[in-house]
Amino acid sequence: MVDLHQEFENSRFYHQARIDRRSADALLGIAAGLTADNAINQQEAEFLIGWIEHHLAHLDDPVINLLYRRLADMLSDGVLDADESAELLDILRQFTGTPANNARPFNAPATLPLNNPAPMLDWPDRVYLFTGAMAYGPRKECEALVLERGGLIGASVSRKVNFLVVGSVGNDQWLHSSYGTKIKKAVEIREAGGGIAIVSEEHWQRAVFG
Repeated sequence: MVDLHQEFENSRFYHQARIDRRSADALLGIAAGLTADNAINQQEAEFLIGWIEHHLAHLDDPVINLLYRRLADMLSDGVLDADESAELLDILRQFTGTPANNARPFNAPATLPLNNPAPMLDWPDRVYLFTGAMAYGPRKECEALVLERGGLIGASVSRKVNFLVVGSVGNDQWLHSSYGTKIKKAVEIREAGGGIAIVSEEHWQRAVFG
């Protein structure tokens, strides 16, 4: 017998995922549009936070949640001052992957979860963890490079991990909540004052190969 209730639930979740993806894409476009004139005013900031609350408040996405929390902090006193406006412009550029001079269309993955500025990577007794697909090669080969330099490999995201390295293959999926839980947990630990740093594979490769 067909379980109509389960069929409905499966269909509902499928369509909700499609709606969430479209909303995430829309947010990317909105953010890119707001940064086009190299300035963010209070009306634009209030519009953006209202849009997120209406369309994506339910979405447990670390990138969008970071953007939302920073927006909420800036507007908590009802005023977006000049320093906050400049900071918000930089955050939105990180979110869209848009360069400061808007020289090319936004097509880079969001960099908002990454530590900015990126920390110096050291090796002896420092714990590394990898997530996503690495352009360098299989994860075991990446881990071997860390071990050769005296570093350690973590088993899972925790306060014991010093560096979470995000693979550069397919990390545009950050905007669609399909990258698993490692980034989400790392962001939560970092926001709570933990010492974990989130870095790109590109930054890690520069530290490894010079």
